[in-house]
Amino acid sequence: MIISNSVILLDNEYELNAVRAQGAGGQNVNKVSSAIHLRFDINASSLPDFYKERLLALKDKRITKDGVIIIKAQVHRTQEKNRDDALKRLQELIKSVAIVQRARRATKPTKGSQRKRIEHKKQRGNVKTLRKKVEH
Repeated sequence: MIISNSVILLDNEYELNAVRAQGAGGQNVNKVSSAIHLRFDINASSLPDFYKERLLALKDKRITKDGVIIIKAQVHRTQEKNRDDALKRLQELIKSVAIVQRARRATKPTKGSQRKRIEHKKQRGNVKTLRKKVEH
């Protein structure tokens, strides 16, 4: 599986198990193991340390305390499509940590935007005062 130009995951680094899917599905769901459990051990993988650290720091329910990613794919009716879906989701998860978010710089609202906001508040206030009952 190709993650980036320099990062490639080998097939023996993740474990795929076929299990029975949950939920409604009639007789098919009781007979066929079409859902896929994907297990990927972050610490034992060949990923660069940068990826490992970022993955382990994620607050994701799919990552256990031991550093194992568990993905269950059961959307499709066939095992092959579920396998592809699980692998795609693993790939997206690993790619997501490679993107470094720029630090947000705090900014202040401009004078014009502050003036506009106050004017809008005054207009709304006038509309509401005009809705009141007129006292004689």
